[in-house]
Amino acid sequence: MTDATALQHSLPHAVFLRRLSGAPSATSPEARLGQGALLTLRLLDLLTEPQPPHPDAFQYQRAATERFCRALPPDATETAHLVGLVSGAADAVHANDVRLVLPALLAYAHHLEDELRLDEALDVLETTVRIGGDRIRPSDAIAVRLRMARALRKLNEFDRADWCYAQAGALAAAAGDRHSELVSRLGGAYTLLGRGNLREAEGRLRELLRHAEALRYRPLQAQTEQAIGVALSTAGQPTEAIPHAWRAFELYEDELSRTRVLSDLGIMLLTVGDPEGAERALLEVVRRGSFRDVVQNVLIELMHCASYRRDRVGFERWRERCEAESQAMPPNIRADLYLKMGIGRARFGQFDRAESVLDTALRIAEDAGLHELVFRVERIKAGLRDCQHELAPSSAAAAELVGQTEAVRAVSTSLARLAAQGG
Repeated sequence: MTDATALQHSLPHAVFLRRLSGAPSATSPEARLGQGALLTLRLLDLLTEPQPPHPDAFQYQRAATERFCRALPPDATETAHLVGLVSGAADAVHANDVRLVLPALLAYAHHLEDELRLDEALDVLETTVRIGGDRIRPSDAIAVRLRMARALRKLNEFDRADWCYAQAGALAAAAGDRHSELVSRLGGAYTLLGRGNLREAEGRLRELLRHAEALRYRPLQAQTEQAIGVALSTAGQPTEAIPHAWRAFELYEDELSRTRVLSDLGIMLLTVGDPEGAERALLEVVRRGSFRDVVQNVLIELMHCASYRRDRVGFERWRERCEAESQAMPPNIRADLYLKMGIGRARFGQFDRAESVLDTALRIAEDAGLHELVFRVERIKAGLRDCQHELAPSSAAAAELVGQTEAVRAVSTSLARLAAQGG
């Protein structure tokens, strides 16, 4: 065990030292950014002390931290966040108001979440709660707990996520914030999806959609429509899911959310036997760009599309891009990668390699508590040698049987029109 790994269990904010233990050297940019984050957050910890820090001690630590951070790679977005946090800490001490540093902390947590550094984002959000204490505004307290819950959910820590969603809901109810209260319920439904409790999740989502429609909360309507689509698709009802996903696309007004839905639609359209429509949706996501986890999912689905069409060259090209991203993927996405890589190997008749890859998917899913995914992998492994029907419903007749309904064809036509218009 390296020194950095041992320290991870004893130091505050030691999650950032994982970068040091995984870096090629202690002086690499990634390692130095991790050290800078650790030093900056230790400086901010001084703001949580019962008594204000001694001015001389604080200024000494601030100056040392600022020197280190200003020597970090200047073209890295994280460097700007760290320098801003050091400056915010100085302002907070000078004005004796810790709230001055909270916006910079929230912005840094958002950056880390976008980069899929979920453990680190969670550490920063927990620091925000400690520093803010009872002086944090109710709206910020709600937002922080919703963000913490989302990070925990993405890490498959569903019990802690539920607790944070419940906290956010209670704070929202006390503040009369009906919208945030409903958003917390949406998050709770997503934890049910993560656990594989699809029927209960769908029921809660449909009830939530009725509330959102009655209150005319358009963004929440869009989020809930999208979640219903995911629930139905995961439950093996892609034909019913596709109209909900397209409705979400129409309701969303921001491009990032619309791009996320296109990713979901690509997956669903492939399931019902429309690889051309699926690729149109997925390539549109790549063209527009999005959060890292969305792009990772899209790369996996493009690999899956290629194997579906028996395009060996395309499969290998997308597989290589996926594997280059694999170490940065959270467990649910990484398990999905190896599942679909195994399916692809089987489609090309490489059954021994397929079995090995599926074993990897199963191990990742079991370790992360992804019960629904564990069931799927086990079912596919059990029929691996006789998998033509299970893994590759590629004929036109099969595609028609799966779900080429009028509603699905209408969505596919709309996607073709969207691609022709350039988005």
